This record gives sequence, C-alpha cells and structure tokens, in this order.
Amino acid sequence: MILRGIALALTAWACLAQTIDQAYTARIREYTTQPYFLTELVDHLPASQRVPTPEKSLGYVVGAPGKLTYSKDIYRYLREVEKASPRVKVFSIGQTEGGREMLLVAISEEKNIAALDRYREITARLADPRRTPEPEARRLIAGGLPLYWTSGSIHSSEVGSPEMLMELAYRLAVEETPFIQAIRRNSIVLITPLLEVDGHDRQVDLSILKQKRPRNAPPSAPYWGKYVLHDNNRDGMAMSLALSRNMMRAFLDWHPQVLHDLHESIPFLYTSTGMGPYNAWLDPIVTNEWQRLAFHEVEEMTKRGVPGVWTHGFYDGWAPNYMFFVAQGHNAIGRFYETYGGTGDAATRERIVPPAMAARTWYRPNPPLPKVKWSLRNNVNLQQSALLLAMNFVAGQRQTFLENFYLKSRRSVEKARREGPAAWVIPADDPRPLECAGLVNQLQMHGIEVHRADREIEVVQTAGKEEQRHRFPSGSYVVRMDQPYSRMADMLLDTQYYNPSDTRPYDDTGWSLGPLRNVRTVRVKPESILQAPMTLIGGPVKIPGRMSGPERAAAYLVAHNAQTALATFRFALRDVRMHALEKPFEDYPPGSFLIREAENPGVREALRKTAAELGLEVRGLAQAPGVPAHPLAAPRIALVHTWLNTQSEGWFRIAFDRLRIPYDYISDQVLRETPGLRQKYDVIIFGPTPGSSQRIVNGLPMRGEPLEWKAGELTPNIAGSPDQTGDMRGGMLLQGLQHLRAFVEQGGLFVTVAGNASIPIDYGLVDSVAITPARELRASGGVYNVTAEDNASPIAYGYGERLAVYFNQGPLFRVSRTGGIGGFAGEETRQRPSGRGSAADPDVPQGRPYVEPVKEPEVKPGEERPLTDEMREYYANLLPAAAEQPRIVFR
Repeated sequence: MILRGIALALTAWACLAQTIDQAYTARIREYTTQPYFLTELVDHLPASQRVPTPEKSLGYVVGAPGKLTYSKDIYRYLREVEKASPRVKVFSIGQTEGGREMLLVAISEEKNIAALDRYREITARLADPRRTPEPEARRLIAGGLPLYWTSGSIHSSEVGSPEMLMELAYRLAVEETPFIQAIRRNSIVLITPLLEVDGHDRQVDLSILKQKRPRNAPPSAPYWGKYVLHDNNRDGMAMSLALSRNMMRAFLDWHPQVLHDLHESIPFLYTSTGMGPYNAWLDPIVTNEWQRLAFHEVEEMTKRGVPGVWTHGFYDGWAPNYMFFVAQGHNAIGRFYETYGGTGDAATRERIVPPAMAARTWYRPNPPLPKVKWSLRNNVNLQQSALLLAMNFVAGQRQTFLENFYLKSRRSVEKARREGPAAWVIPADDPRPLECAGLVNQLQMHGIEVHRADREIEVVQTAGKEEQRHRFPSGSYVVRMDQPYSRMADMLLDTQYYNPSDTRPYDDTGWSLGPLRNVRTVRVKPESILQAPMTLIGGPVKIPGRMSGPERAAAYLVAHNAQTALATFRFALRDVRMHALEKPFEDYPPGSFLIREAENPGVREALRKTAAELGLEVRGLAQAPGVPAHPLAAPRIALVHTWLNTQSEGWFRIAFDRLRIPYDYISDQVLRETPGLRQKYDVIIFGPTPGSSQRIVNGLPMRGEPLEWKAGELTPNIAGSPDQTGDMRGGMLLQGLQHLRAFVEQGGLFVTVAGNASIPIDYGLVDSVAITPARELRASGGVYNVTAEDNASPIAYGYGERLAVYFNQGPLFRVSRTGGIGGFAGEETRQRPSGRGSAADPDVPQGRPYVEPVKEPEVKPGEERPLTDEMREYYANLLPAAAEQPRIVFR
C-alpha cells in the first residue's frame, strides 16, 4: 500500500496544474462498488475547456448504471473529441454487413498526429526488411513510434469496452500527468471502439427492453451481426466476415506493434498469455512478449491492491482462428483481456464467482473474491487501468518493441533458409483451378505474397529415406517463405499435430487449408526453388471461363470436378434443363453436367456468358453422349434455425450467399406451423444446434410471457436482424416432426448438421442408423481423412478416393442392418471380461478345462459384426429391404 500512497500523491500533485471535473470524478467513485476496484490512473477525470467529456456529450458518465451507448453516439462523441483536439484523428476502416461504419481513432501528441503518415511509413518499412537494410532500420527505429491498437466488443454481450474506450480517448487527449504524457509522447494509440457494430446496437436495444419490459425480453440477443454471433472471433483464417477483412486491411495499412482485443467473461481481469501448447509456427519472440506484457500488468495491478488480476490458466495459444491473429501472424503482438462483464447490460448486481476461479493457484496467487458486487464501472476501471499500464510500458520501451517488430519480420524473411520450408506450391495441373485460385486469394487477404511460375519447375527432395521428384507446370502458384508473412503462410498450409497428452484444447486443433479446399499443396524444402523464374501476382486471381467445341452443338458438357462454382452455375441457369452423367464419358467423370440443345433451344449464349463469369469451361458436342444420366435439379431450399441457439447456421448462409444459391431462412417454428412443407421445399437443411434431440425439438420452455425479438419503438435496430418473432418460446414440437416426416415420405430431402442428426434417429425418421458415444475420443476440431465408400452416390461426384473433412468430436454414426435390435450391431471392439491377467490374456473360467475362444472376424469401425446363420434367420423379417438400407458414402 506504500506504492499506492506514493502513486496517489504523485497524481494529486500532477493534478494541481490541471483542473479536475469534480462532478464526473464523484460519479466514478459512486459507481465503483469497492475502493480496491479503483486505481490512481482512473479515479478522477481531468477537465478541459475545449474537449467535451463523455458526460457533456452523452448526458451521463461512462459506467453509469443502466446506461449503454449506441454506435452512432459513440462515433459522434469521438468525432467531437477529434474536432476539439489536435491530438486526435478519426479514420473509417470499412463497413459492416449491415452498412454501419467501423472506426479507427489515432491519439498522440499534436506533432506526432501531424506527422502520422511519416510514422506509418516507418512501421511499413520495418515490416518489410527486404527493402529496409539494417543500418536504415536502426535510423527508423530511433525516429519511430510504436503503435498500440486496442479494439472493443467483438462479442456484443460484452458491453464494457466501447464505453471505456470513449473515456480512454478523452483521458489520453487531455490529461497532463507525466504518466499520460509519456504515452502520448512516445507512442501512438489506436482505438477501434466497436468491432461487431451491428450486434452492439441490437444489444443496446435488448438492454433497454430488459429495463422497460423485462417479462418480454429474451435472456440474450439471438442475433448480433448478419451472419454469426459469438464465433465472429473464429474467422481469423477464412476472413468471411466484414469485420475480419476490415481489421486485416487496417493492420496492413498501419502495421501496429500491438493489437489488444478486449473481452469480458471471467473474473476479475485475466491478461492473456495462454497455457500452451503455443502455436508452433509463431516466432518465439512473440510468446516472450506475451509474457513480458502480462506479467507487468499483473504485477502493477496487484501492487495497487486490485484483487483477481492474473494470467496463464485460460486459453491455450494454439489455433490461429481468432481475430487478433491479424497481429500474431504478421510479426506483431496479439493480446486480449477478459474482465468480469459479459452480462449484456449495465446493471450493478451481486455475483458469485465460480469456486474454481476464486481458488488460489500457483498462477493466480491473488485470486478473485468468492462473492462481489459488480458494476459496469468496475469493469471500466480495470480495463482502463491495465490498458494504460500496458501502453505506458510499451511507450517507455518504444525502441525495444520497434526493434523486435523489425527482427521478427527479418527472421520471417530468413525462414526459407534457416528453418524452412523454402516454399509451398499449388500445382497448375490441379483438377480444381477455381479452388486453387480461391486459396490463393484467401492467402492474399492475409497480406501473403503469391507468385506464379514462369515455366516448369523441377524439384528433388527427400522424405525420410525416399527421394521425391516434383515437376510443377508453368503457371503453378508458389508461396515463397522468404517474405515477411511467411509464418502465417506456413501456419495455414502446413499439417498440424496436437498431442492428446497436452492440455485439453481451447479450440480447433487442425486447419490445413489445402486439404480443406480439396486442392494439392506441396511443401518444398530445397532452396533451389527460390531461384526459379516466377512473377508476383499483383491482385486477386480470376480464372477465365470459355466455350469450346462446334458452333452448332447438339449438347454441352461441364466437367464435375467438385468445384463450388458448379452450384452457382446450376442455380444461375435454374430454368435450363440439365442432367448428370452416371457413367464416365471420355475424360468427363460421373456427375458432369449434360445440357441438350433440343431441350433448351438457343441455350448456347446463356451457357457462354455464365461460364465466362464463373471461370468454367463448357464444351459443345456434335452429338450427345450415350451414357445414362438423370435430371439435375435446382431445388427449393429452406435453411432452418432454432431460437435456442441462432447463427451457427450463419456460416451456411455465408456460403449460400457467396454461391448465389437461393434459400428461405426460417425458424423451426415454421416447420411446426406448415403442414404442406413438400409443396414449398425440395430440401430442408437444419442448421447446427447444440443439445439433445428432445431439447432441440421442444425449444425454449413455454414458461412465462412471450419472449419477443422484433423491431419496435424500444428496439429499432432489430429491424435489420436476419429473423424476427413475437415469441421465441417453443420449437418445432412433435407437430413439426410430423410435418417433417410427411415431407420426407413425399420425397423431400432433410439434411441435418452435426448433433442435429440425433433428431431423425431418436424420433424414428430413419432406422438402421444410431449414434455411438465415444467418451474416450479426443478429436477436437481438426481436419481428418475420409475414404470414399460409394462412388456411385451423387454425393461423391467429383471427389477422389480420399477427402479431407472437418470433424469436431461427433456425431459418430453406427450403421447396422438390424437397426440395433438385439444389441448385436455396432460394437467396434470386444473387451475381455474382468478377471486375472492383462488385457491381452484370455479369460479362464475355473473348475473346468480351458477352451480356446472362437476368433471373431475383424470389423471396420462403425460397421456391425457379421450375423450368424441363426441371427440372420431370426432377423430376416425385421430387416429393411436392401434398397432401403443406409448407404455409407464416406467413411
């Protein structure tokens, strides 16, 4: 407490030269529930004659009970600060799917803001050592400033950070304590107050609804952005969301040394280091910097008497799917906090800390209190205090962090020759050129350079004791590892191995992009490939489409090579009659599209135009091929969500929208209310929803009053929500299941995703299939190989014998000819009875001679054990007809 007293005295002394906003300061202390949730850094607010405080602009103090701020008012306030202070500059970095703006606010001394372009040029030069020799880098480091970027509320229920960041911007702009002056003088602070802007405004709507009509308010917002909810922070590789792309572009424009994302889920302040295993592709310097910054914050906050500030025992640091890998994968430092918010409102309430979190451990010697009266202002205080400590620390060691940034960038360029590989190659003769181009464009979004081979490249390398000779055709894509972002490229393209003995993973364990896109990627170790002639690709790759064959064709063929553009092609020409080949024709595999001129007079121009747009080849034939073919539908599709858990199906909506596949987006309540589903739809896809089949079918309990999610006077921002309802309670119920059963019996296709597969199994819509529990399985979110079992199935068209798929723990399907009757099917291994000896020893009944057991035939995983003649006869009348038995397409 001596340090705290000295610090308070120094603050008081510094403030003698600057007037304090006494009313605002009084509110800070009133809204803070305990003195130990305050520090001298934030227990006051300086006054300013020119710059408005948040209270003057908004009408309330940041952290006031019951007060949350809409994005338009946050932005209005920050622009007021910019107008009033030469130390502040506001930039737009893009728009959300809902058309709302995302901001970046720069704060520093006036002379630094005036020279902002120069400092951005310095960090850009340090980010690419290929054009910045070390002597020049030394000069740039001496004259440069580190950029510390902090971002708020990627998770819309975590509402503290946007409020806090307004006050932080004001404090940094006007406060004249030596502590704050050092931050302004020796660094540039960047603030993005809102990441999920659309969701934030809906969350504020919900908080108002909870205050005004609590009986009608759902416990949480079912929608944030247009597509996804909480997993918007797992888009760091795919870059599917506007917020991810906007942050990536902003990073590549500014090259900050730190990106610090603010989260709210656990008490009282966790600062990220991760507990491992750390991502194996990152430079070790990065993980050292995590520790250094986190330990500084923990130490300084603990010195000030703040309870429950800790690091290490949460999150692992392995998967690169988080937004802050915008920094991690690009030689900067990605960090995050977790504070005790996450309730989605600004209420002050008593909270019980989970016993495991309140326990003292070696990594948490100063644990949170077991019970606390928690307020939004407490959250603001802890976030802002720790952030200021981190910013001051970086500013105080500005040259060290700039040197590390340059060194990590230089070591990334040296990677090709130091640790390898030298390059990754996507061969030009891959049968899926559009998927190859998509992978290249995805890498380019990350700032990764991709070259195209000017002529054939031959490489000889060893794999174990074998010699491998590769000939990559001219036009192959080459991702060189002698570039600044080589580690991100290697991370995305490589194979991952996660040891099951390691800590239970926080998230996915594998993500290899080449296999996931079903394209061939080759890891090349010899450095000789770097000498091959190649040309840098300057922008997105677009594959040209074309029409070939005679001008007056009797039929047209489009090869089915499992490219996603084929779906776009079919739906773009949904009125054109098409067929799918059931047998190969010349070099066209089964599934290839057949369009007959006689059935579609004058169709050639439409085919030519669509193929050119999509990058497909359409070949005209003088005579239609004489192989079996079946009609190729353009089905009417419904994508179903529940009100239990929305927006996991949002990833499907992204894919459908990109591929321009039309669909109706409906809730499971529509299934309940629509008896004639088959008259409206050909395909119903049930989006992924966690929980048991009974919970999913029943939906939210029909208790209390209707739970509304719809636009109204109190909730104007729900108007842009993907779906609305006057009552979220109740799912499809048994009535909806009956409608689904009729839909399937009338020829409709019902597609379940992941755990939803339990619904048709548990409720008898299918037989001969069961879900096997796998309590010992550890297969968390990885990329796994499957083998084609039924190449004649249209599902397998265009794929080879092996395919990579994403799998996360389940479900594991057991297919049985008996439907599981009698318990003879589905056992993957037969364990010996408990008894003497080891697992490999036979069981020996006592009191009689030993009899060798009959050796049972080996059974593939997921298959039933073969029936004996007696069993076969017994079940003869119970088994479904052969045509009705399940078809295993991939295993």
